[in-house]
Amino acid sequence: MTKQCLLNLLLLLIGVTLLSGCISVGPDHVVPEPELPDAWHRDLATDSGSGTNSLQNWWTLFEDETLNDLIARAATNNLNLKTAAARIEQARALRGVASSEFYPSISADGAGGITGTSGDSTEDGDFYAAGLGMGWELDLWGRIRRSVESADASLQATEENYRDLMVLLYADVATHYIDVRTLQMRIVLAESNLSAQAETMELTQNRFDAGLVPALDVSQSELNTARTEATLPPLRQALIETVNRLSVLLGEMPYALESELLQSKQVSCEECGHAHPAEPGLPELSIPTATGVITPALPADLVRQRPDIRRAERELAAQNALIGVATADFYPAFSLPGSLVVGTGGITTYRLGPQVRWNLFAGGGIRSQVRAEKAATKAALHAYEQTVLLALEEVEGSLAAYAHELNRVQMLGTAAASAEKSVELVSELYKAGLTDFQNLLNMEQALLVQQDELAASRGRVSTDLITIYKALGGGWTPPSEDEK
Repeated sequence: MTKQCLLNLLLLLIGVTLLSGCISVGPDHVVPEPELPDAWHRDLATDSGSGTNSLQNWWTLFEDETLNDLIARAATNNLNLKTAAARIEQARALRGVASSEFYPSISADGAGGITGTSGDSTEDGDFYAAGLGMGWELDLWGRIRRSVESADASLQATEENYRDLMVLLYADVATHYIDVRTLQMRIVLAESNLSAQAETMELTQNRFDAGLVPALDVSQSELNTARTEATLPPLRQALIETVNRLSVLLGEMPYALESELLQSKQVSCEECGHAHPAEPGLPELSIPTATGVITPALPADLVRQRPDIRRAERELAAQNALIGVATADFYPAFSLPGSLVVGTGGITTYRLGPQVRWNLFAGGGIRSQVRAEKAATKAALHAYEQTVLLALEEVEGSLAAYAHELNRVQMLGTAAASAEKSVELVSELYKAGLTDFQNLLNMEQALLVQQDELAASRGRVSTDLITIYKALGGGWTPPSEDEK
């Protein structure tokens, strides 16, 4: 083949490559459009604001500077979030590996040494050789383009995973912080009731000493006080465990937040309206509650807002592109190899010319690989659809839980107020000798139970609201259409 013929062939191959830039075998990805309801089945009991603008920083509705600070620190120091960021760097590098196949690869090699034979040979001496090698696959069928497409989608899925971790992290930090404040309030209430019951026990002992009541009253009073005191160790243990968990979420040692959150202060008890001297571990603040409630956006907006749905869609796109990668093996692969070698004595050799490789028979392996990629794509589609359904379920469930807990906290508030009033009345009757001691014991026990349940319910209202924000995908800002 003459040099002119070779040049014409190379130009023809390059022209075919350029013309085939729009040819990519395999199906193009189509973003699924799941069937979604027009509105949520349940609405929030109280609405204010308009959802998406405030949803990115939903925790600010609690107007708690400590909570704001904890979330800011978690965003910087959480180790799971740092791991996810490193995964993004890895996916970006792998995308670069895939796109590098668009370009020729050039390598250099060399060798040198001495040669010799036994006897009087005159061919003994030094030798050397140096050369360049080149390889360039012409992407006629879009195998490389599909590979880069898959890598792009995988990178985007990794970015969505990072955002999903942000959503979960902020919700976990806020939930554990609310749990800390709730446990601290429950300890306050138990301590307050224990103090009141100790006064009752002292009164009973005095009346027994005066011969006014039987020893049974004293024993029952001691029993009641001991039972209340026994409720404190589990609460304190749960408080320590929750603070430890919160510390780890911030990327710190388990005990790091004890000095910050477990402080000895004067506590204002919203259940009884009085200030109590607190032991270490009791807050000055009451259970945080949101000053406003974000109105949930439409279900259709959930697909754009929730990172886990966005990640599932990108994983589907990445897998769909692999069908094209496998399909390209049905067709001949054209490449342009070449070499240049300079050896001993200035001898130069070179080789440049097109090369074709076509797998004419593979025992059905290529067809099976295509079927495997199609099946994996079908599985990814079903996984996407399942992610959407689970997201809808989570939102509907959290809306229902929040609404019902709001009703419950109102009922418990009425019960706690009635129990407190009942204790006052029965205590006066007992002092006057108009009722037996059992009534007083029953009312003191009921007061402790009702106040404890009310505090726990108030905490649950806040954590249920946090669950709504998490279910809606709050905690990050979706890109605008121009940024996509």
